[in-house]
Amino acid sequence: MKSYFLIIKIWIFSLCIIQLASAQHIYELNSEWYCNPISDTKANGIEISNTSYKLKKWMPATVPGTVLTTLLNNGKVPDPFYGMNNEKIKDIYDTGREYYTYWFVKDFPETAKEGEQVWLNFRGINYSADVYLNGKKVNKEPFKGMYLRKQFNITELLAKNGQNRLAVLVHPADHVGNPNGGQGGDGTIAKGVALQYTAGWDWIQPVRDRNTGIWDKVFIEKTQAVNLKNPHIVTLVDGQRFPGEPQEPATIKVSAELENTQDGPVNGTLQYILNGKTISQSVTLGANETKEVALPDFSFENPKLWWPSGYGDQNLYDLDLKFTINGNISDSEKINFGIREIQTEWNSHTRSKQISVNGQKIFIKGGNWIISDAMLRFSKERYDAEIRFHRDMNLNLIRIWGGALPERPEFYEACDKYGLLVIQDFWISGDCNGRWLDPKKKDDQWTRRQYPDDHNLFIQSAEDVVKLLRNHASLAMWCGGNEITPPADIMHAIKNEILPKYDGTRWFIDYSNSDEMSYNFKGGNGDGPYGIQDISTFWAERTWPFNSEVGSVGTGDAVSLKRFLPEENHVVPVEIEGTEKIKDEVWTYHKYIDYSNSLEPYGTPKDMEDFAEKAQLVNYNQYRGLMEGFSAHMWDWYTGVIIWKTQNPWTALRGQMYDYYLDPNACLYGLRNGSEAVHGMYDPVKGNIMIANNSFEQQHDIMLRVTAYDMKGNSKQLTQVFTYIEPSSIRLIMSLKKRIDEMSAEEGMFLSVQLLDVNQKLISDNFYWLPDAEGNYSGLQNMEEAKVTATAKKISDSEISLILSNDAENTVSFFNRISLIDAKTKERLLPTFFSDNYISIVPGGEKTITLDYDQLKSTNALIEIGGWNAPIQTIEIE
Repeated sequence: MKSYFLIIKIWIFSLCIIQLASAQHIYELNSEWYCNPISDTKANGIEISNTSYKLKKWMPATVPGTVLTTLLNNGKVPDPFYGMNNEKIKDIYDTGREYYTYWFVKDFPETAKEGEQVWLNFRGINYSADVYLNGKKVNKEPFKGMYLRKQFNITELLAKNGQNRLAVLVHPADHVGNPNGGQGGDGTIAKGVALQYTAGWDWIQPVRDRNTGIWDKVFIEKTQAVNLKNPHIVTLVDGQRFPGEPQEPATIKVSAELENTQDGPVNGTLQYILNGKTISQSVTLGANETKEVALPDFSFENPKLWWPSGYGDQNLYDLDLKFTINGNISDSEKINFGIREIQTEWNSHTRSKQISVNGQKIFIKGGNWIISDAMLRFSKERYDAEIRFHRDMNLNLIRIWGGALPERPEFYEACDKYGLLVIQDFWISGDCNGRWLDPKKKDDQWTRRQYPDDHNLFIQSAEDVVKLLRNHASLAMWCGGNEITPPADIMHAIKNEILPKYDGTRWFIDYSNSDEMSYNFKGGNGDGPYGIQDISTFWAERTWPFNSEVGSVGTGDAVSLKRFLPEENHVVPVEIEGTEKIKDEVWTYHKYIDYSNSLEPYGTPKDMEDFAEKAQLVNYNQYRGLMEGFSAHMWDWYTGVIIWKTQNPWTALRGQMYDYYLDPNACLYGLRNGSEAVHGMYDPVKGNIMIANNSFEQQHDIMLRVTAYDMKGNSKQLTQVFTYIEPSSIRLIMSLKKRIDEMSAEEGMFLSVQLLDVNQKLISDNFYWLPDAEGNYSGLQNMEEAKVTATAKKISDSEISLILSNDAENTVSFFNRISLIDAKTKERLLPTFFSDNYISIVPGGEKTITLDYDQLKSTNALIEIGGWNAPIQTIEIE
C-alpha cells in the first residue's frame, strides 16, 4: 500500500513541473494555491485578489482538485475510501452549499511584452465561479458549467510589477441532490450539467462535496496578435487496408479557429509541415474577428495507419500548426494524431451495428469505464496505467458511462497509445433523467425528462467538448446518453448541428442501448444482466446483439480487501436473505455484490482469506466464460459486447478487473485469456472445441492440442490435429463431450487447450478446471501440494523475466498468483504489469512470465508466489 502512495506522490510532483509547449509560452498553475471557506472570509474578491491582502490561516489547496481533496490532504477529514469514514464527513445536502463554497488564490509572476497577449485558461471548474485578478473582476458574464472550458485575455489586467494574484470563488452545484440511496440520490443532481454519480450510485457512496472545486487544469498562455484555437484534424482512409502493408494515400483535412485581438485587420499564414510537405493558407482577419480557417486537403503518401489494439500498430504523428504574421509565429498548437477512419454499418443478420476501422470489421470486446478517481485526482500516469490494463485484457474498446464526465485529454492520449477505441457518452442517464418510475426521485418523470435546467448550457458544453476531444484517433463514437436520449432540443442540437459542423466523421448513438445500436428482440432494458451467472448462459443463451452492459462480480483478493476494510470487518460476506445487503455493514457500504452459491462447489469459505481465494477462481471463470461465449457467436448472434464494468473509482466491491489501488485480480487474467486474438476454447455446454480468430489474416497450419489431466497430474492426450481458420471468424473443430464427461465424473479434471504454430510456438494456452458429475470441484479440495520452482532475472530497468517450472513427479501446480513486493515491507508494488498471472503449470511444464514495474531500478524488490496447492514463497531477483 505504501508503494501505491509513493507513486501518487511522484505523480503529484510531476504535475508541479512547469510545462513548456511548442514555440509559444504555456505553463500550468498547479502549485502553491491557497484556499479558505467563504464562511470564514470577510473580504470580497477585489480585496482578496490584491497581493497586499494577507492569506493568514489559509490552507494549502490542491489544484487541480476538489474541496474534499484539499480537506483530505490537510488532514481535515478522514479518507472516505476506507471503512465507514465517508459517514464521518459532512454532506453538502445537510450543511448547505455555503459550507463547501471556497476561495482559491494563486500568486504568479507574469508580464506582457509589447505585442504579447496573455491568456488565462480554465479546463474545468465545478460548478460556477467568480474570477478576480489584481483587484479586477475577470469574468464579466457568469462562469457556470462543469465541462465548459473558459479562456480570458488578461493582458490588460496584469500587474505592472509582474506580481499577480488570481482569486477564484468556487460555488458548488446549484442543486446538490439528496443522497437518499437512489441512483443519483433523489435525481436533482441532474438539474445541472455535471457528474450525476456524486449523489451516490449502486457502486459508490455519495461524494460529500459533490466534487466542488477547480477540478481540472489552469494554464497561462502567451501569444502574439492572433490566438490559434481548437485545431481540427480529420483523416480519411479509403477502401480496405491491411496492417503492415504499403498503403494507398490517405486524405488529411486540417482547420483551426483564429482570433484576432487587434482593433485593425491582420494578414498572415496558417500552415503545417507533414511528411516533408508544407501545407499553407493565406488568411485575412478583420478587426477583433474570430473565424475558422480550413487548409487545403493533403494527400499523405504511404501513411502508417493507426489500428485498434490486437490488430496492428498504434502509429501516431505530430503536427505543429502555426499562424505566422510576416514570418513571425503569432501562435501555434501541437497536435498528436493517428491516421485512421471509423466506419459503421448495420449487420442485418445480427440486427446490430458493426464497426470497422480502415475498412476492416472489428468484433468489439469492450469495457465500461466510470471515472479514474471519484475525487477527481487525475494524473497522466494513472490514466496510462489503467488504459494499459485494458489493453492487457485484450480489449479493444472503452465506453465512458453517461453519469460521469467527458474524459480528459490525458485519458484519450493513453487510449491513442494503447489502441483502445472509445465511445464517449454525453451526460444523461435513464436513472436521473426520467426513463423509469422511481420512488427515490424527488420529481416525477415528466419533470426529470427535461433535466438539466439550462439546456443552452448543456448544448454549449457539448460543443466545447467535441472541439476538445475530436482529434484523438481513439475516439470512435459519440453517445447521446446512458439508457436514454437527451431532451429533444439537446438531441437535435448534438446530432444535427454540433457533430455535423464540428466533427462529422464518427458514429452517433442516440443512447447506449438503443435499437439503432442493438435491436431489442427480447424486451426489457436492452442490456445486462449484472450479477453472477452460470458459465453455460454465456454460451447457450442468446442476449442482445451488441450488449452495451453485461457483467458480473469482481472482489479482489485478501491483500486488496485489507487495504480498505478494517480488521473487525475481515469476515466472510453473508447476504441477508431477501435483500442485497450483507450482514456486515462495511461490506454493504462498499457495495458488495453477492457471489450467490458459486463458491460452494469449492467448499464453504472458512474465513475472509479463504473466501477471497475461492472468489478469484470464480472471477477468472466468469470473465473468461463471458468473452468466450460472446466470441463463439461473433457475426452470428453478436457484433460486440461491453462489460459492465472494468474498474472502480472508489473502493467498491463489485465489477472490477483491478482495485482502486491498481492491484489486478483474477478477473483481469480470465478476461485476458478469453479475449485472445487467436484463441482455442472449450464450450462447457456442448463439449465442443473451437477456435476464435479475431485477426484480419487466415491462420494456416495451426496445431490444436487438447490434453486432459486428472487430479494426480496424469495426462491423456485427447487430440492433436493441424487445422486452419478464416479471418475474423469462429471454427468448430470437434466435440469431446462424451469423453470429458466420463473422465471428470468422479472428481473433476483439468483440460488444456493449446494452439501452436508450425514452429511449435504457443499461440494460445488455455487451462480449464472442470467439476465432477455433481457440479462440485471435489478433486480440487483434496489436491496434493505442488510447489513450483522459480528463477527471476532483471532484463531491463523496469522488467523481470520469471521462469516457473513444475517437477514431473508433481500433480498440477494450480492457480499460482504472482506478486512483486517490497523486500522490506513485503507490501505489493503497484502498479505492476504481468504478461500473465494466476498460472497453472502441468507436471514437467515450464512457463516464462514477464513483470513490468517502472520504479524497479530504484526499488529493492522480491517476487512472491503462492497457489491453490502451493505454499507461498519469495524469490530473489538476479
